Parts: sequence; C-alpha cells; structure tokens
Amino acid sequence: MALVLVAALTTAFSVSWLWSNAAAVSPVDVPAGTAGDVKTISPSLPPSPTPTPEGKVIGGLFYTGTLDTMPMMSSAWKSSSDRAGLAAGAGSYLAVHENYDGKADWVSYVGFGSLSKSIPFTNTPAGLKDATIKATTNALVALYDPNVKLIGKATHRPITVAGHQGHELTIKVDVRKPKLPETFSTVMVAVIDRGDGTAVVSVADIAGSTPQWLPVWRTAVSQIEFGD
Repeated sequence: MALVLVAALTTAFSVSWLWSNAAAVSPVDVPAGTAGDVKTISPSLPPSPTPTPEGKVIGGLFYTGTLDTMPMMSSAWKSSSDRAGLAAGAGSYLAVHENYDGKADWVSYVGFGSLSKSIPFTNTPAGLKDATIKATTNALVALYDPNVKLIGKATHRPITVAGHQGHELTIKVDVRKPKLPETFSTVMVAVIDRGDGTAVVSVADIAGSTPQWLPVWRTAVSQIEFGD
C-alpha cells in the first residue's frame, strides 16, 4: 500500500510540475514553410472500414462479436464457422454418421451468435417470439434449403437466462436420405435479450437418434453470459 501511495503522489507531483512549468519552457521554433512544400497525395487514402465482428470458439466457449459466451456441448464437439445465418457467430459439430453415403458425414450442429440485423427485435414476449421464428427460418434455410420439410408443429416456451428474457422454439425436420439411418433431426433455437436493444441466438440441429444432446444444449443456453 505504501508503494502504491508513493507512486500515486509521484504521479500527481509530476503532472502538477508539468502544468505549472509549461509556460517557463522555452518555445521551439517551427521552420517556416509554404503550401508548396507539401505535396497532396492524390487520390487520398480513405479510412479503413471497421472490421465486421466475428464469433470464435476459445477454450470450450463460444464467443460472439460482443463477447457474450456460451459453453460448448462437450470436448467431443469440434469448432467450426457459423452455418446458421447468425451475426458474429461461431459453430461446432459432432459427426453422428461418418461417411454415411460414401461421400460425407452426417453431423449434429450447434451455433451461437448475435441476432441478424435484418430481423426486427423488441424485448416483449411477442417480439421475442417473432424474432425466434425468423431466426429459425434463417437457420433452416442455411442448414438445409428453402424447401426443407418440417414434421408437425413448432413448440414454443419463454425462457430466462441470467435475468434476461428469451424465447425457445423447437421443430422437427424430415431428413430422409438414401443410406442415412435417420428419419428426422430436431432443430431448437433460443433468442435472448441482451438488455441493450439487441439479442443473442443459439441454434441446435440434433440428429433424431441422439436426443441425449437436447438437454445438454438447454443447459448450455442456461449458462450464457453477456458481455459489456
């Protein structure tokens, strides 16, 4: 504490000395010149645009561009880029059926990011539900295609994460493909208000044969932490 106090007093004294003695310092002459001495660069260099925030996976956590975090599903999942149409998001996947058709793996996917700016958002029960429906539509098109076949009706439920209001939607997707030992996947989407007029989103696309990952995703969503 004594060292900190001495350092603080020294800093204060130094700043005070600079201000009180500034007038006593001899001015430095600036060489005279004309406008012709300096050439104008043409074309002028425009300022660099602000980089678009990107999501990342670091140390078992998803990070959005605004530094919100959500835990990964487990160490068995591998990190990837966003595939669900999120903003500043990141993703992870788990191979459920490797090389199922001799060409590709069938995977389950989880992503976390910010709500797309193209989706209107208001922090009301109706606003959260509407934003979740639109985020789910974006995810289904991104993960499957615009003609994706759905099974049954979506289920909805309000959620709360760390005091922040949110909404969760669950829907089943028909995934019948040759040589694929699956008939459906479950897509779950949660939109949670950040408290600043924006929202975060988590998307899960889980193979129907592995329902044990659904409560794991819900637990991960419940552990979302919000950046400043």
